[in-house]
Amino acid sequence: MLRIPAKSLVLGAGIVVGLAAADATASSRRLPEGTAIPVTLETTVSSATSRPEDRVDAKVRADVVSGGKVLIPAGSELRGHVVSARRSGKVKGRAYLSMSFSELRVGGKTYPISARRISVLAPTSHGRDAKIIGGSAGAGAVVGAVVDGKGGAAKGALVGAGAGTGAVLVTRGKEVTFPAGSHWRVRLLKPLDVD
Repeated sequence: MLRIPAKSLVLGAGIVVGLAAADATASSRRLPEGTAIPVTLETTVSSATSRPEDRVDAKVRADVVSGGKVLIPAGSELRGHVVSARRSGKVKGRAYLSMSFSELRVGGKTYPISARRISVLAPTSHGRDAKIIGGSAGAGAVVGAVVDGKGGAAKGALVGAGAGTGAVLVTRGKEVTFPAGSHWRVRLLKPLDVD
């Protein structure tokens, strides 16, 4: 029969309890994957003017709480960059803007974070383009009819449609802008331990 001194058992049990307590403390200071950090942008970012790697700054706008404890207080800072910025095309190609945050600064300490990108694709402008062309054709038809009757209306519609098409060809579609002061949620892709 194997005999283990009582002192060794107590010491071993103390180590196990201590490790379990340390693990519980660490997990209570951990934000799980998927946690949303509410932020307010301090930098304006636009598909028309921003370039990949341009710096983006934001402030946490509300406390982030886990396990009843504030782990990220309001006012903490996030730092990131523009991932992709594409201007809207004149005939085709919608504007696109994407940014990502990689650092969190809490109480003078900086933590690397892995966060989901924030990305927006501009809406299409097909309806607007059709209205410009159609409106120009209608105006041309009215002017042509006044000047030259029925035949003039057809010619005026063609000239007006051509002018409207020209206007569409030189006008870019809508751009995507994330203005300073706008509110976003940054979602963690990996858990974050905060001291």
